[in-house]
Amino acid sequence: MKKFEIQNVKDTRSGFGAGLSELGKTNPRVVALCADLTGSLKMDAFQKDYPERFFQVGIAEANMMGLAAGLTIGGWIPYTGTFANFSTGRVYDQIRQSIAYSGKNVKICASHAGITLGEDGATHQILEDLGLMKMMPGMVVINPCDYNQTKAATIAIADYVGPVYLRFGRPAVPNFTDANQKFEIGKALLLNEGTDVSIFATGHLVWKAIEAGHILAEKGINAEIINIHTIKPLDENAILNSVAKTRCVVSAEEHQMNGGLGDSICQLLARKNPTPIEMVAVNDSFGESGTPDDLMKKYGLEAANIVDAVLRVIARK
Repeated sequence: MKKFEIQNVKDTRSGFGAGLSELGKTNPRVVALCADLTGSLKMDAFQKDYPERFFQVGIAEANMMGLAAGLTIGGWIPYTGTFANFSTGRVYDQIRQSIAYSGKNVKICASHAGITLGEDGATHQILEDLGLMKMMPGMVVINPCDYNQTKAATIAIADYVGPVYLRFGRPAVPNFTDANQKFEIGKALLLNEGTDVSIFATGHLVWKAIEAGHILAEKGINAEIINIHTIKPLDENAILNSVAKTRCVVSAEEHQMNGGLGDSICQLLARKNPTPIEMVAVNDSFGESGTPDDLMKKYGLEAANIVDAVLRVIARK
């Protein structure tokens, strides 16, 4: 099992803030809108350095999406910022009608996703957002794994013409990917070659998958670990090529089992190569208030849960 060096431990929302700040310097068409959560989204530097390109809309998320759609008509590239729950569930109609339906070039940037939002509880811990956004026709859906990858993704989506949903979080997580990486939309990243099982992970669960890979290696199981940072468009070739070799799959995500990454992989395999699969995800449940670590453990999103899923799926080969 390949070893990965942890450069530091940082929150992915700070990667978004750093990427947005860099875009302020390099792309004069980028503008930012925030729904009264500038500090939480780490948009402070952009606001300070480019006040003429920053719009504080207040607690009016639906209005923010409408403003962003309108700004694209003038050639601007708007980045909207608020919590994932308010970026999707609260404004689904505005995204569908004003942004996705007409293919507006809006970047919907969503922090505090999943149960790792922690103590704020179920009303803020959206676990359905990837499903909501991936079902939207024409919407690109990205869920990076660490600070460096979030920064790279934030910068890269400015060059993509069309609506994008970019998801990231609040907790500090291991930062292990290349600081100078070039982010490619829709291109999965092979982290470890293996022959016994394919583990496809996204977001915060990528590092958990790496931890699981080390545990499995001690058991004599050689896991292929792939970072699926883009939920849509899905890198079908990477998935099918891996599965053709390993013949069994585990997916891992901080999201509902229904509608997430595992759901997309199941659809692909059902069409192209039926294969045993186990899914590590939240199973038809809302979250609750608690520390991120306690919630990840309670809802079965730990490395140990990935290991257990691997053992189950290998037995089903």
